Amino acid sequence: MQPTVLLEALRILLSIGFLVYASWSDYKTREVSNLVWVFYAPPALALTFTQLFLYNFYMLTFYGLCFGLTTAFAIILFYAGGFGGADAKALMCLALALPFHPQELLTPISGEISPIMQILFPLTVFSNSVLLAAITAVYMLFHNLIWQMKTGRDLFEGEQKNESIGKKILVLITGYKTSVKKLREKWHIYPMEDLEKTENKTVRKLVAIPKDEGRDAIVERLAKAVENKEIQDAVWATPGLPMLIFMIVGLVIALFFGDIVWILVRFMLG
Repeated sequence: MQPTVLLEALRILLSIGFLVYASWSDYKTREVSNLVWVFYAPPALALTFTQLFLYNFYMLTFYGLCFGLTTAFAIILFYAGGFGGADAKALMCLALALPFHPQELLTPISGEISPIMQILFPLTVFSNSVLLAAITAVYMLFHNLIWQMKTGRDLFEGEQKNESIGKKILVLITGYKTSVKKLREKWHIYPMEDLEKTENKTVRKLVAIPKDEGRDAIVERLAKAVENKEIQDAVWATPGLPMLIFMIVGLVIALFFGDIVWILVRFMLG
């Protein structure tokens, strides 16, 4: 086996191993220890730098460019609220380990290596991940429409009907109706609605972007309202699948199939 092929194989195995563990940890506990990135980054840097220094020295500049742009992109997304801290660190570590598609070892099934894959491979992984997340949004939408047809009930009840169209769409594609009992039993499911007490009644409000802070208090408010028959036992909630799960699948697709967005654009343009 050629040294470049061996180094690429090691970088791929390293990345898949750490990202699979990080995804599992994120799913089970909604937390990823910083030690994951501490142990991932150094060997990723060492293996990639060694390969480029010995066999593709001229690519070191592009390596630095890829890491810099990916880091800036990850940080911007993090502060914009589109990324969690673990997601941003995963993308940065991926830029250290696999800045370019490992062409020495793998040829995508699609037969195409997009320009982005050649110099900014982590962004291809990201775009694949976003597309996969979008597919789950379509699933959620159909799930909710089927629920409405089966039950004959309104998707949005009470004051929720007056919420903005944008908020309703976000809830429809990321959440579903569930019982308060399930909210209590499964801590990783987050309520997407809350209650606000007024002098005369209880107002139901949608929560488009649920957070860890205050989750249990919201669940208890909803449970009390159900017990008092103020609302029916079917509230909006979301499983909040970690982006890291989509990222590891996006990485595997990028390695073995290619850049989905690029392939779709090429297909549509003929």
